[in-house]
Amino acid sequence: MTDSTGASRASGNTGSIRADHGATSEKHKAGAFDIRTFIASLIGIYGVVLIIAGIVDASASQLKKSDGVHVNLYAGIGMLVTAIILFTWARLRPVTVPDEVVAEHEGEGGTSSGH
Repeated sequence: MTDSTGASRASGNTGSIRADHGATSEKHKAGAFDIRTFIASLIGIYGVVLIIAGIVDASASQLKKSDGVHVNLYAGIGMLVTAIILFTWARLRPVTVPDEVVAEHEGEGGTSSGH
């Protein structure tokens, strides 16, 4: 089997499979696979749900249960702020993948198609 650069995967050729990694020293970033992005997404979704619940379900009986404090609204705002901080941190200081790991991945075929 050959890939787009003509390198044979079946013959054990571990040369560069992706042409864009040739002589460049570009850093490889984890991007969406960064754990901070994943956690920020979950916290942000829960925060938005709590904000909506805090606005929509702010009845007198709910406020009486929480001693007059809009708990859902404040917790949702706190979670949304935390998610924004995590997203900002992930964008300003991205996790870089070492070139050795990228080379190993490319040497194994570069795909997870099960071959």
